[in-house]
Amino acid sequence: MSKTQEMYYSDEHEWVLMETDNIALIGITKFASDNLGDIVFVELPDSGTTVNQFEQFGEIESVKAVSELYSPISGTIKEINDSVVQNPEILSESPFEKGWLLKVELKDTSELDNLMNLEAYESFLESGKN
Repeated sequence: MSKTQEMYYSDEHEWVLMETDNIALIGITKFASDNLGDIVFVELPDSGTTVNQFEQFGEIESVKAVSELYSPISGTIKEINDSVVQNPEILSESPFEKGWLLKVELKDTSELDNLMNLEAYESFLESGKN
């Protein structure tokens, strides 16, 4: 099974990958990074900050626009990806590998039920509702 098949997806084009039972990585999808174009700036909250499902937690600036980042899950930020903050182009080059944004300790793993699997996310993209 590929990593993208193990991920959960939001309709705001963020992904979640569970590392352990209650620790997850959050990032943006390839669809999001492709549509943003050249990413020039990323603003993320500090470690220790609480994020809430479907609420804004940061911003991405590209040569095209500034876009908000929405957390697909609730929890406490354990780590931010400093590499992405220092080199935002990583999000364009490797959104699923090196381009993760946050490592979060989940508040409630049942929130994952509110997200899509890969098949549902691909159908969502094909529907044009994004």
